[in-house]
Amino acid sequence: MASPLDLTDRVAVVIGATSGIGRAIAIGLAQHGAGVVPAGRRKSAVETACGEIEAAGRRTLRQTVNVTNRASVDALRDAALAHFGRIDILVNAAGFTFRQPTASVTEEKWTALFDTNLNGILRACQSFHEPLKSSAHGRIINIASLGSYLAFHEVAAYAASKSAVLSLTRSLACEWARDGISVNAIAPGIFPTEMTREIVMGTPRGAELLMRTPMARFGKPEELVGAAVLLASDGASFLTGQCIVVDGGFLASGVNS
Repeated sequence: MASPLDLTDRVAVVIGATSGIGRAIAIGLAQHGAGVVPAGRRKSAVETACGEIEAAGRRTLRQTVNVTNRASVDALRDAALAHFGRIDILVNAAGFTFRQPTASVTEEKWTALFDTNLNGILRACQSFHEPLKSSAHGRIINIASLGSYLAFHEVAAYAASKSAVLSLTRSLACEWARDGISVNAIAPGIFPTEMTREIVMGTPRGAELLMRTPMARFGKPEELVGAAVLLASDGASFLTGQCIVVDGGFLASGVNS
């Protein structure tokens, strides 16, 4: 009997797959049998990610994408369909953050963050809706955050955008269940990546985050692969509108000493 977590013959498009969490998920899906399109803005990074997927013995496609541009997102969809003939899984991992006192954040800076972190996910979900509906195994995995649940000092724009991502995930799950598309999210805890490393490594903020994490360490991107594989697979056939928190116990924690 085949494993319900086997992704053989499935096709995944991972947006924001050229670094950090998105890249780890893209390669992890490939290692579990899927053909994977690891899309991002940087062509050289796309090439590198595709090389790793090919090294895992899986098919891939070299295609850049800018989630702030609907035509670019549509072009990614069309290229993936032309190359593979189907799309079963969409992972939305593109995003960025900045730290700044909220009183001084300009509307332009706030809007730019939302245009990537939230509107970019909406564009991708809308663009890929029809092929996912046709798949019979349609899966959307959005990357949420601890900021979807908690406030973090001077990152109000990021936390607000990720709260909205979680809300959008739930709404689409209810609306698109009739189309055979499951929509879920993963909320990583503290995972030092290109985007966050300077904020948390060797800083007072990082020390506080470690103190609040029962496992007393930061996560590694590859530790998100298991949750992503589950949500992408037939093992999650009756699971939708949920967010799996992978945080070393951070949200569950009260007093740790």
